[in-house]
Amino acid sequence: MKSIFFTTIICFVFYQTNVQSQEKLSIEECYNLTRQNYPLVRQSELISKTAAYSIENAAKGYLPQFNISGLASYQSDVTKIPIQIPGTNIPQLSKDQYRLSAEGTQVLFDGGVIRQQKEAIGINASVETQKLEIELYKLKERVNQLFFGVLLIDAQLKQNELLQKDIQLGIDRAKATIANGTAFKSSLNILKAELLKVTQKSIEQKFTRKGYIDVLSLFINKTLTEDIELQKPVQPIMQAEIRRPELSLYEQQRKSLEVKEQAIAARNLPKFNLFLQGGVGRPALNMLNNAAEPFAMGGLRMSWPLSGFYTSKKEKAIIDINRKEIDLQKESFLLNTNFVVKQQESEIDKQTNLLSSDDEIIALRASIKETSAAQLQNGVINTSDYLREVNAEDQARQSKIMHQIQLLMAQYNKQTTTGN
Repeated sequence: MKSIFFTTIICFVFYQTNVQSQEKLSIEECYNLTRQNYPLVRQSELISKTAAYSIENAAKGYLPQFNISGLASYQSDVTKIPIQIPGTNIPQLSKDQYRLSAEGTQVLFDGGVIRQQKEAIGINASVETQKLEIELYKLKERVNQLFFGVLLIDAQLKQNELLQKDIQLGIDRAKATIANGTAFKSSLNILKAELLKVTQKSIEQKFTRKGYIDVLSLFINKTLTEDIELQKPVQPIMQAEIRRPELSLYEQQRKSLEVKEQAIAARNLPKFNLFLQGGVGRPALNMLNNAAEPFAMGGLRMSWPLSGFYTSKKEKAIIDINRKEIDLQKESFLLNTNFVVKQQESEIDKQTNLLSSDDEIIALRASIKETSAAQLQNGVINTSDYLREVNAEDQARQSKIMHQIQLLMAQYNKQTTTGN
């Protein structure tokens, strides 16, 4: 008696350990793992680094700028003084002249050009990051298909087990009727063939499930065993507001146009900087001295590129057109998204209404099946009649399973479509 008791305890502990050790996976974990391990996500870091380096380079425009230049020339004539003073030799410049100089400049006011360059780099990086976000978000739809596909197969496999039990019950009762001489052995063979058919269906579904699991494993970059349990998600809270990452992309693109518009204004403002130039030349600053001499000069320099005003009006008009194009793209996206949402809401309503009558249908079919089982045992009906009622109940249960998973999938698809 003690050995039986201890054996029972050991079996119970072993069963609990297996249950606890069985790996479980939720749809939210699949979303997170897919995002973390998808190769494209590493592009976000590259975009950030590129933007940081480019902004750093643009900021160096505020540092002093240096330039070295050289000139060697030969000219057909030189400046001459057309007078002669007795006893005085006025030197004549050489026709070959040389100059080597270095110049340093320091920006005092550039009209905001450098600042606009930095803003443009930052906003362009945000646009590229948001495009990447859109591509990563699309993975949710593929995860939904795989995850709910596995859930549907799991539910169908459980239903197949119930169907096998019902057929086995018919086999047991058919054996009894054969033993009593009220039925033929062919009736038993019909039930056995049907049992094998259901077993084959389960095998087929298990291999289909394995294919789904293998693909899901690649998405999340995690090895999943065939007995992995996918947790059935709870019904999400439905929200009508659209919060897709595409909307953020349109906003970033509009900001990019604003920065371009500001850059046009900055480009057409006057620029001021300090300069210091030094070098050696022949002649140097004294044009009457034909000897090579060092020279230096410095001061304040202003430049005002007026040619920019020729094109600024048209450039701003182009920006306005681009802004309208973005608004049209956003409007089209919202319209198409709302179309999809309406279809998904219709699917949700349909599955909800179908589910409302599934339980009643199953109850009626179960009652008919029980009656058929008793009739089979008493020899009132044959095995074909019994199988018909068993399959009818199975079909009713399969329909409920389908409706439940399709409802849940439609709800999560709507959640994915709206971005909530």
